[in-house]
Amino acid sequence: MRIPARFNGPPGTGNGGWCAGAFALAAGARTGGPAVQVTLRVPPPLETPLQWRNGSVFAAETLVAEVTEAPEAAVDVPPVPFAEAVAASRGYPGFSRHPFPTCFVCGPQREPGDGLRIFPGPLPGDRTAAPWTVPADVSVETMWAALDCPGGWSAIGSSGRAFVLGRIAAEVTALPEPGAECVVVGALSGTSGRKAVVGSTVYGPDGHRLATARATWLAVSD
Repeated sequence: MRIPARFNGPPGTGNGGWCAGAFALAAGARTGGPAVQVTLRVPPPLETPLQWRNGSVFAAETLVAEVTEAPEAAVDVPPVPFAEAVAASRGYPGFSRHPFPTCFVCGPQREPGDGLRIFPGPLPGDRTAAPWTVPADVSVETMWAALDCPGGWSAIGSSGRAFVLGRIAAEVTALPEPGAECVVVGALSGTSGRKAVVGSTVYGPDGHRLATARATWLAVSD
């Protein structure tokens, strides 16, 4: 297993959601299957051989991630209309201040067709929403990635601190069609010290839930 450099989050390391999706697939996760939980122990390295060993991912002898069944089902974040997601996205805080502006998912410096360019803007009640045009190469890893940053920005936007993904439990019900116009929503559930617990859900053009997640993010600076 190897994480291509394209799928970065913070510079030099993998996007947490995409990597977690890849690790979940290695553990047998599938579209329409039960939720799987991935705990990241170190930032996933890029372009590095990774080994799957008894429920864990290693880079040489360094523990990168642990994969288990999700202990509980994630609760869907309520949807919003596509037009409301478009309007919210115009206020995306990352346009003016972004801790990782080349992030594969939410980096404004990524070109269309390269990054996912999901720009979650604020909604009342510590929620976020963004429109998302599904890429041609959509996969389970793509869906985990799409679930990642919209939840994280519900914590970043409310605190102004930089956060990275620590743990995510996700369930992918179905893959959208390439080119579909989806809505991704996130919500902050609570904070404790450096930890923020968030939820996120992807909805298809018909309003049906495609994927949902519950995640814990960790603040890396004030």
